[in-house]
Amino acid sequence: MKTKTIIFSALAVLIAAPALAQSGQHCAPRDMVVDRLAKKYGETRQSMGLGANNAVVEVFASDKSGSWTITVTSANGVTCLVASGQAFEELAEVLPADGNDA
Repeated sequence: MKTKTIIFSALAVLIAAPALAQSGQHCAPRDMVVDRLAKKYGETRQSMGLGANNAVVEVFASDKSGSWTITVTSANGVTCLVASGQAFEELAEVLPADGNDA
């Protein structure tokens, strides 16, 4: 998995999820959200992981436009937009050797 993407996703969820849950905005059934991201922005899923309370955190992005979106889907199937932006870039970084913090 792409470490930076997952770390970025986790941080975004920690910051934004409580606000989204309270406001109820920018949320819809997952299939509707995924369809809109694909049709309107050309974004496809690039990575995913499990967050708190078994929420699924996903990163969607377009390799053509560079747009990206982070979503969180709760166990009840409701997906909320957490963050979005431009200039998405896929990275394949190698972890440092054991005992080497650099």
